[in-house]
Amino acid sequence: MRVDEILQERNIDFKVSGRDYVIKCLNPEHDDKNPSMRVDNTTGIFHCFSCGFRGSIFKHFGAEANFLEIRRQKLKDKIEETRSSSIGFEFPKGFAPYVGNWRGIKPETYKIFEAFLHHDRSFNGRIVFPIRDITGKVVAFNGRHMTMTERPKYLIYPPQAVMPLFPSNVKAIKGKIILVEGIFDMINLHDKGLTNAVCCFGTNNIDADKLAILKMQNIDGVDIVFDGDEAGQSAAENVKVLADKVGLVSRNVNLGANIDPGALAEVKVHSLRERLYSS
Repeated sequence: MRVDEILQERNIDFKVSGRDYVIKCLNPEHDDKNPSMRVDNTTGIFHCFSCGFRGSIFKHFGAEANFLEIRRQKLKDKIEETRSSSIGFEFPKGFAPYVGNWRGIKPETYKIFEAFLHHDRSFNGRIVFPIRDITGKVVAFNGRHMTMTERPKYLIYPPQAVMPLFPSNVKAIKGKIILVEGIFDMINLHDKGLTNAVCCFGTNNIDADKLAILKMQNIDGVDIVFDGDEAGQSAAENVKVLADKVGLVSRNVNLGANIDPGALAEVKVHSLRERLYSS
């Protein structure tokens, strides 16, 4: 059921304003004579700019389960369409599996993520990872240069690729996954035992549909482990809002300023695991 259908069913008058519907406040304690509540026409998130009352139209009227089921079905249809229509990319000719331990990552971990080297002009000097979507098809290659001065540090092929959460098929620990920003944040945690880590390839590369795919895999919660600076923590709060929209329980886990999940030593990863799952 769409947002406008819920409003019509409840005989709530509304006006269209951009992507919002403007209605009288739903707060029973607010006598809203001049409609001051805005409702997002897609997500159903509402906010009264007069009294501050906020929430989800779906939760408020008990329609959340139906909304989430519609979203899941649309995603299932989209995944099946991708599965049948896309052939994915093949590994480039002349590639060589990476067998080193750069950044202290064990060779067997690199093998799990199919890391390889390729000596063409674009990927020379980079560890390259094939990025697979939930259907198992390679949708992109992500190359990380092994020097700290080379720019760009990361190279994605094709440049216009839509990057999924990676790995797309992940096994949860106690029903939860850990969401980090970069691919080496994720790989370092996997290497040291937190095999439920998933990366989003940057805080601007995440939306509700990508989180909903996690929900379809029977994942119930997300621990968000972004950078501890102001930008990272602001992004984590935005992800919490998106997670709520798709029915995922989320929490922001702040490691502290200047602490990078991709550089955590094994003892620190063990401490993080205790912090997340000891209760």
